[in-house]
Amino acid sequence: MPETYKPIKLSRGKKVAFLMGNEACSVAALHAGCRFYAGYPITPSSEVAAVMALKLPQYGGAFMQMEDEISSIAAVIGAAMTGVKAMTATSGPGFSLKQENIGYACLCEVPCVIVNVQRGGPSTGLPTQASQSDVMQAKWGTHGDHPIVALAPSTVAEIYEYTIQAFNISEMYRTPVILLLDEVLSHLRERLEIPPLDDTEKRLVNRKTPTVKPKDFKPYDTAFGDVPPMAAFGSGYRFHTTGLIHDEAGFPTERSDEIVPLLERINRKIKSDDPKLTFWREFYTDDMTSLVISYGASARVTKRAVELARKQGKKIGMLHLITLWPSPERLLARLVRKVKKVFVVEMNMGQYILEVQRFAGDSVKVKPVNRIDGRLFEPADVLKEIVK
Repeated sequence: MPETYKPIKLSRGKKVAFLMGNEACSVAALHAGCRFYAGYPITPSSEVAAVMALKLPQYGGAFMQMEDEISSIAAVIGAAMTGVKAMTATSGPGFSLKQENIGYACLCEVPCVIVNVQRGGPSTGLPTQASQSDVMQAKWGTHGDHPIVALAPSTVAEIYEYTIQAFNISEMYRTPVILLLDEVLSHLRERLEIPPLDDTEKRLVNRKTPTVKPKDFKPYDTAFGDVPPMAAFGSGYRFHTTGLIHDEAGFPTERSDEIVPLLERINRKIKSDDPKLTFWREFYTDDMTSLVISYGASARVTKRAVELARKQGKKIGMLHLITLWPSPERLLARLVRKVKKVFVVEMNMGQYILEVQRFAGDSVKVKPVNRIDGRLFEPADVLKEIVK
């Protein structure tokens, strides 16, 4: 831990702090009710673990440094099944190692938050440099048909806000939520107004728990809707949990009339364009003739480039995406079809552009604006591409 680091004093009143992104993520997790963290140090996410190790015991929680990334996500899933809000943080190579257990959490419907501070790859790649090359891995990293929620903040304040939202979504829908940060944001320091803890606590969502008697409880009982109530281990409810396709009682099944409804339900509960899941910002889209789409740290630079283009008289609009998965389908379709040209600005060789192209059709040109050397765009770089 750097010598200049000072422990963050959390209070119930409003506070203004000067925090790096990783610190803001940890503070927000504590405010959201996270009481268990398991992880393994990996650049550039390690400050998340450092703050959680310091502060969690003061909040009555537990911190565990595990032997590797696989055991980290396994411990988080286990803790979440006891009724605790749980989180882990990692970066590219560690995110790859977590994938099998993320798939387990998707099928068993275990709420948890996974922070992925993206860095350059493949392999160990560029450990101290930024990237946005895990976007498609967040969606398709695990095998099988399953939904996922992934949020990509672009400022320290947004990291605070959407860490809290990540916990709320995970509890509301019984699902893992991925927070896609990047090295630029995680190590950037900005002014952050932390709202009073009492105000934040009023916003928090907790998972539905059973209302039936223990003898009548089934862990995946669809009588209560697409998101069944979740009992905690040790709470008096006995139930079975398996990574195999299971029936409503949690036991393995190979019956088509049980397999198909289960897979359809877990995908149906995470709906595209659900206002509780979908977050974005629009700029200058009323009169635009072309559109720029970006997210994460790239969106900061893109917004400045669009402002400069506007000063040159160019009618360029911007869509700043925060929810990447599930993709906001109606939003993308509505904006893309208003223009003849769309630019997608991202720090990779072209990943979310594939999602945009789904809605563009043949009449709209979709052009990539990419950077892959581990460094953030300059506004002039983006401006040059979108006005030429």
